[in-house]
Amino acid sequence: MIDIEKLTRFRRYLHRYPEVSGREYETTKKINAFLQDYSPDRLIEGLGGTGIAAIYKGREEGKTVLIRCELDALPIPETNTFDHRSESPGVSHKCGHDGHMAMVAGLAELLHQQRPGKGRVVLLFQPSEEDGSGAGKVLSDPGFAEITPDYVFALHNVPSFPKGQIVIKEGVFTPAVNSIVIALKGKTAHAGEPEKGINPAYAIAEIVREFRSLAHPDINTDHFCIVTPIHIRMGEIAYGVSAGEGEVHFTIRCKTNQRMKEIGETAEKIAREAAYRHGLKEHISWTQKFFANENDARAVQWIRDIASEQGFDLFEKETPFGWGEDFGLFTRKFPGAMFGLGAGEDTPALHNPDYDFPDKIIPVGVRMFYELIKKVTSGKIEWD
Repeated sequence: MIDIEKLTRFRRYLHRYPEVSGREYETTKKINAFLQDYSPDRLIEGLGGTGIAAIYKGREEGKTVLIRCELDALPIPETNTFDHRSESPGVSHKCGHDGHMAMVAGLAELLHQQRPGKGRVVLLFQPSEEDGSGAGKVLSDPGFAEITPDYVFALHNVPSFPKGQIVIKEGVFTPAVNSIVIALKGKTAHAGEPEKGINPAYAIAEIVREFRSLAHPDINTDHFCIVTPIHIRMGEIAYGVSAGEGEVHFTIRCKTNQRMKEIGETAEKIAREAAYRHGLKEHISWTQKFFANENDARAVQWIRDIASEQGFDLFEKETPFGWGEDFGLFTRKFPGAMFGLGAGEDTPALHNPDYDFPDKIIPVGVRMFYELIKKVTSGKIEWD
């Protein structure tokens, strides 16, 4: 049994004191203190910077299953007025990571009461999901070599779906998302003599127009691609000066990692050729890279079976969600799956200033994860 009231208090405490990616120091301390009450066999701290992994060992050797949640919040001011509203100026949990942490913390309570008969369970509290850097940092950390899971699982709460509904999809669950920064260097001149300089404005205009032609918004096809202009900067607000440098930023979403590779190469070619035509020097960089989260068919079937066995409402989604998730780097390296957990049809959307994770769905997430752990570590599964 889990103490729902304790987990709710814990979730609301985490909500009150959010921290952004890479700075989850106090959050990690609070997680560590919570875990001490539930005696993990091994605690690995500092994974990928501020991450923490609690390992629970079964009585016999067997498979290792990893359950992952996220530590970080967002640089979004909270507009809610309830008692547990954020006390960190300009920062708040607007993606529900506080709720995800509470659910995985609840697993520690269950595993403390009854270790798996076989294998190992790793409860991973991962840093820096929001900026796309956390999964890579954790996986490349020498401490992760001690873990090496056989299967990996995660969930994400999903507003606009009924509370407690399990949302599944085989294959791509979330798309690949990369952001490109194109810096252009020309030559500053007097605005009355622009021909004596090299202004990046026309190259930027061409890049914006040609990037728009890359879009293929039909998510039902493997050619799906959304290209969103994010930021444009050029020169200074000085009306007597013809700008000599500028930048343009885009976020690109593609259904598959292969499609992202192709679009990325085309985008770089467009930027280089536009710069060359206008006599500019270009510098191209990529940031906040999220790999597509590709769910393993067998792992999805286990989720499907467990939801049915537990009497939970199940929804089979036909198309991927549109947001990025760095759990895709885990499913790229290990078989596993992410599933959705309905947060309520009237719940504010993720990343909205008034969003708050619904505490009533905490037990559903804990139960789903615990049954997955039992399924993978039981030894009753036929493995390839």
